[in-house]
Amino acid sequence: MNISRLTRALSLVSLATFMVAARAPEALAQVNLPSLGDAVSDDVDLITERKFGDRYMRELRRDPDFLDDPLLQAYVQGLWTPLLEAARARGDITPDLDRAFAWEIFLGRDKAVNAFAMPGGYVGVYLGLIGMTASRDELASVLAHELTHISQRHIARGMVNGQRQGTAAMAAILLGLIAASRSNNAEVAQAVVAGGQAAMIQGQINFTREMEREADRIGFELLVQAGFMPSGMSGMFEKMEVASRLNDNNQFPYLRTHPLTIERISEARLRTRENRPAPPAYAEPVRHALMQARARVLMDRSETALRRLQSQGEPGSPQVGEARLAAVYAAALASVQLRDHAKAAQFIKESEALAQGTLKAQAFARLAVTHLKAQSLIEQARGGGEPLSPELDALMPALEADLSRPGLLLRADIALARHRAGQAQSTQALRAAMEQLQTWVTDHKQDATAWQTLAQCAEPLGLKLRAQRAAAEAAYAQGDLLGAFDRLRVAQENSRAPDARDDVEASIIAARMRELEAPRRRLLAEMRGERPE
Repeated sequence: MNISRLTRALSLVSLATFMVAARAPEALAQVNLPSLGDAVSDDVDLITERKFGDRYMRELRRDPDFLDDPLLQAYVQGLWTPLLEAARARGDITPDLDRAFAWEIFLGRDKAVNAFAMPGGYVGVYLGLIGMTASRDELASVLAHELTHISQRHIARGMVNGQRQGTAAMAAILLGLIAASRSNNAEVAQAVVAGGQAAMIQGQINFTREMEREADRIGFELLVQAGFMPSGMSGMFEKMEVASRLNDNNQFPYLRTHPLTIERISEARLRTRENRPAPPAYAEPVRHALMQARARVLMDRSETALRRLQSQGEPGSPQVGEARLAAVYAAALASVQLRDHAKAAQFIKESEALAQGTLKAQAFARLAVTHLKAQSLIEQARGGGEPLSPELDALMPALEADLSRPGLLLRADIALARHRAGQAQSTQALRAAMEQLQTWVTDHKQDATAWQTLAQCAEPLGLKLRAQRAAAEAAYAQGDLLGAFDRLRVAQENSRAPDARDDVEASIIAARMRELEAPRRRLLAEMRGERPE
């Protein structure tokens, strides 16, 4: 399922619930609508909501537009984490809710300006939203709003409200149809049905507006407590207000799922005036500008879009400072995507000079350009059949000092590139990358990309069982339980071969299969339409 189609479907969850209510109103007789701020009734409990979310995520992770770009993911995660911590400190996320939900943020490769909350604690962010926001505070305001939809359980509350509205509307329609049938007037019957449907829809709209106001209010408080500028939310609303007056050509779906009102905009501006601005973070303007540029390149892979971004980095631009750095960085990345390595080298050279200049956040700017240069050299060797450039050696001291997830994955990519090039030091580099990845996934078991990269590093080292187990864990992290179990079963069979000689991995594989056996049986029973044991 396409990510865009799924988000549109999610906005219709409550409408689908109306249809369920219409088909089986007797099953909903005991549904009580929780008031705003109260706990959701047991009709949609935490475990059920998480299961819904996990099911959606299994579909999304198979979508080619599901994106794990390490640099962008790390940047968005860096905004998401303090908001989560603020929500926990405020008590918005209770211990039960914290344990039950995933609290995972992910990226969608789409130029549409949108973000969306999903059941079970998942939040999706389109690259178009990152590309449109002018600061980290504007982007954080959207994340705070979506986090509030989750912490206040707006999705579950909307489903319960939809059931109640649907039951009441169907009762009104049925009573009206009985009265209309006695008058033998077909037009009266049609009017009754239309009126009942209109009342049902209006009731849901009113409920949605209340949830949007609550998400604005609590989201703003989260934004401030997490250390972001209060003006981020009003600034974002102002951008959306301008967009709402224009024909957005379907590029602003956020406006349709989160409609603006004068009241919402006014309240955001008033809250901003009432709160003293937080001191701006030293490095963030450059950091956001570079990640905004990266998002603009990756959100649209068409040659036309990439050529346009490439041309914007050419000499003669009036831009200076961080704006010029962002434009040249985008041009360099676009050139890498186009496999125009000569242009990429030209733009990277200028980016290096700008990052060494008087810009704030020199350290981050230099590191971002270093990552891009390493990626460019790897792609040049992979795509053109050329030997791996010795320039990579000069980049390694900076990359070795980068202990972040992007640095870890990039060093593994370099080790794999050295192996493909047949370099003598590739074995040592692969082993170091593999061990670092093994340490990482011990604490980040749901990192599918890290597991998959670990498998790629272990294979050429002759560690077949470790590679197969890592591939199985990658499948499990992506929501493919059956695929993970099948890979483990193959690994277990291989572990019995006389030349396997890896008792530790064999025992880990056997233990992991025992852990997954029960959920595997439940999943198979659900797929057969049976009641799980």
